[in-house]
Amino acid sequence: MNLGIEIGGTKLQLVTDDGSGNIAQRFRYAVDPEQAAEGILAQIAATIQQLPKPPAAIGVGFGGPVDWQTGRIAASHQIGGWAGFDLASWLREQVPGVIVHVENDANTAALGEARQGVATGFKHVFYVTLGSGVGGGVVIDRQLYHGAMPGEAEIGHLWLVPPSDHPDSTSIPGTSMPGQTIEQTVSGWAVDQQIRDLLPQLPDDSALKIAVQQAHASGSVGKEARFLHPAYEASDPVAKMLIEQIGTVLALGLSHVTHLFHPDAIVLGGGLSLIGEPLRAAVRQALPRFIMKSFQPAPLVLLAKLGEDAVPVGALELVKNVE
Repeated sequence: MNLGIEIGGTKLQLVTDDGSGNIAQRFRYAVDPEQAAEGILAQIAATIQQLPKPPAAIGVGFGGPVDWQTGRIAASHQIGGWAGFDLASWLREQVPGVIVHVENDANTAALGEARQGVATGFKHVFYVTLGSGVGGGVVIDRQLYHGAMPGEAEIGHLWLVPPSDHPDSTSIPGTSMPGQTIEQTVSGWAVDQQIRDLLPQLPDDSALKIAVQQAHASGSVGKEARFLHPAYEASDPVAKMLIEQIGTVLALGLSHVTHLFHPDAIVLGGGLSLIGEPLRAAVRQALPRFIMKSFQPAPLVLLAKLGEDAVPVGALELVKNVE
């Protein structure tokens, strides 16, 4: 039995396999940012104790840059307490003799989709995860591509507007411009904030406004992006505008991926990808505008097939057939 672990900014998942790479048992927890890394480690340790027998190998998809060769965490952009933590050694303390492989969660999900998901038939695959943050992963011939330490394919940190500490003709003298990245624009948290900011301006009959206000009235604040798809289906023009805007920004980032790697297929994953076909179509429509003529047609744009299982399945794939 192997164990796959997903450590994200909002959720923690642990799964065991059935001997053939499929998920047999699942444990899912919400992450409390106030408890930081210590709280997540306590949940992992307690769950391992619940397993019927110790796992032979543990694969981990972590939400941030890691040293995949040693299993040491470089940083988490959402949860404190992870910087420099030797996760692989800690797991070996929990399960003596266990084989451990730690990867960035986007890399892990990319591997899952390339081997068991929507991109199984493609040689060059780029996966982008649209969740708490925005990350990416490259799979070539069913194997992960690795750059120099501590990571690679961090598409979310591409600048849309570069930061500047110098005044220009459009800024107030003596001020600086913080700039804006893809992650700051189209991550789940960023889109949630955009919706909350737009809410007072929306007409009372807006399907998006009604759904969000009902959720807020019941005490559920956050994850407003989940209402974009049903609002789109209800012909809400603001939902349509936001989805097209997200698709255009994402396509701009993916044009750089195309010019650098020219993948056969681009897979959209993560929570925001649950918007579904409207988002895929928006990206597919915008992408050719940003790609040079000789690289046309643009790569296929696909929706992830594994959903929330992408990272856990990929984590199991990391240690599949490892002895």
